[in-house]
Amino acid sequence: MHLIGVTGGIGCGKSFLTRHLQSQNMPVVDTDQVARALLQPGEDALTELHDHFGDTFFNPDGSLNRVLFSQRVFNDPEAMKWLEDLLHPRIRRFWETKVKEWISNQEIMGVVVIPLLFETHLETRFDSIICMACSSTTQRERLLARGWSLSHIHDRLAAQWPLIQKMNASHHVIWTDAHEATTLAQWELLLEHIKAIGSPPS
Repeated sequence: MHLIGVTGGIGCGKSFLTRHLQSQNMPVVDTDQVARALLQPGEDALTELHDHFGDTFFNPDGSLNRVLFSQRVFNDPEAMKWLEDLLHPRIRRFWETKVKEWISNQEIMGVVVIPLLFETHLETRFDSIICMACSSTTQRERLLARGWSLSHIHDRLAAQWPLIQKMNASHHVIWTDAHEATTLAQWELLLEHIKAIGSPPS
């Protein structure tokens, strides 16, 4: 099986690609979705987070106030490190289990979307790495449209590798400034290229 890792900057189209792959029934795991699931009420990770940070970042129904909490952790390297130590091992176990299932099911190809793929030193786990990228202007406009403040955008971007560094470290780049159809056309071309190369020996 050829395992593809997808990474890239915030607002560069990773979630859009994930939704497309899911609609096509391609084996895919989006680690952002996994992280959100791990922080739902009733999950052990959320209980540990509550025990560590207290009630301040929780809504009355017991759910995490993600906006308030993200403002807290992205301004505090120690808090961010604690959160990563909490979530990253759980996230990795989840997608590695999925990959084993795909192999067992004799899938030809699988995709794992990991925003912090390089930052967490996972590049050797993948046969191909694709970086989703766009201009800094487009990225800022997309994040502002989400309701993010400029200071929050700055903090989030500062917590990741610069986009150009991710692009240079990847095997392929999909440029997402244009229409979504153009993004998908690039994906399909890369898919054909990867299929032509073939899967590495098991």
